[in-house]
Amino acid sequence: MIGASPSQTSGPLWGFALLFEGSENAVDPSSPGAIELRGRIVDGDGLPVGWPDALVEIWHGEQLARTRTDADGWYRAVVAKPAPDDAATAPYLHLALFARGLLKQLVTRIYFPDEEAANAADPVLELVPQERRATLVARPDGDGLRFDVVLQGDGETVFFAF
Repeated sequence: MIGASPSQTSGPLWGFALLFEGSENAVDPSSPGAIELRGRIVDGDGLPVGWPDALVEIWHGEQLARTRTDADGWYRAVVAKPAPDDAATAPYLHLALFARGLLKQLVTRIYFPDEEAANAADPVLELVPQERRATLVARPDGDGLRFDVVLQGDGETVFFAF
């Protein structure tokens, strides 16, 4: 009998195998409702998880953006706020982080800062301790939104197990 084998760490195939021209755009940047989402991926010491070590996927419904971090850990994508899944949930996007050293991708959600009432009633956010919910809500940043990912330590982003 053959037993289960452990996972293999991710990457680094981001630059040549998984990205394509325009893959950072889940929607056309000129379309109504397009939002530039940017953020920084940092480790527990606050150091950037930069190129070529990280790939970020952001999706919901028909939207999919795939981008990588730069040398300073920054990523950028163009998205649109999706309609809620149902009346009980707030609008959100999924974010998956693939990085060297991770056995499996990390998955979280990005909620929108202008949806305070919906966020307060969202059944998934209600499962997260109040003091950690802010790690799941993007914040306004110029003409777009910012969503940073902290891998561990103070301010660690809430990740979900699947």
